[in-house]
Amino acid sequence: MGNKVAAIQMVSSARLDENLASAARLIAAAAAEGAKLVLLPEVFAVLEGGPMRQYGEIEGDPTAPIQTFLAEQARSHQLIVVGGTIPLLSRPGKLRGDSEFLLQDGRIRPACLVYDSSGKQIARYDKMHLFDVLVDDRQSQYSESRSYEAGTEVVTVATAIGHLGLSVCYDMRFPELYRDLFQRGAELVTVPAAFTKVTGQAHWEILLRARAIENQCYIIAAGQGGQHSPTRETWGHSMIIDPWGTVLDQIASGEGYAIAEIDLELLASIRQRMPIAQHIKLQ
Repeated sequence: MGNKVAAIQMVSSARLDENLASAARLIAAAAAEGAKLVLLPEVFAVLEGGPMRQYGEIEGDPTAPIQTFLAEQARSHQLIVVGGTIPLLSRPGKLRGDSEFLLQDGRIRPACLVYDSSGKQIARYDKMHLFDVLVDDRQSQYSESRSYEAGTEVVTVATAIGHLGLSVCYDMRFPELYRDLFQRGAELVTVPAAFTKVTGQAHWEILLRARAIENQCYIIAAGQGGQHSPTRETWGHSMIIDPWGTVLDQIASGEGYAIAEIDLELLASIRQRMPIAQHIKLQ
């Protein structure tokens, strides 16, 4: 038998405490159903709360509220927590005395942290592709690069339930990232997101299923799903997709979660019968 994974969907607000309480409730419910890994959506801790730097944390700070929350959830429920994205003031892999350790230009890093079942942080991925686009909705323009500094490193991590590849939201439009994760051995790929309703309705499911099919992996996609402010509405439709492109479970809008069992034997069989990895011509 495989392990269950859950993609948690939220409608995060500008209130950090309310969002963490909602996340805790949903994680507990998924854990009660047997989930061994939970994925939170992008910006789960605060959304539409003004400049993100005011919520910024330093990686590894034992007093940091969001990181403490994630570690405690993983430890108390004995599961892997993939923490959507949180705002970090520090760059990865830098020593505290290094002049490049802290961002100095008012921006933050949108970071996805992974915790194992003991509450230990085991990976960090900083969103690589930033959403600087025009969308035909009430907000009209999105300019993440004004608030965020992009990451540069592709990240996979071995976990108790499979080899995990990390990505965030807008990343899904860049298939070369997912092919890189595939070639690094990723069996599961997480996609925390806050997709707009307009772009989500048009592209969310088709892109996620394509990434699963072409890289023969499970996709776990957790979105924001509702009305956050007069101008901000997200698509939701959090889902779990198998390596054949089948949607195993999904939730349309509002709070909740999609939950499904992953079967690494099925994954291995698909990769054996259709050995895409051996047929790649372009690198």
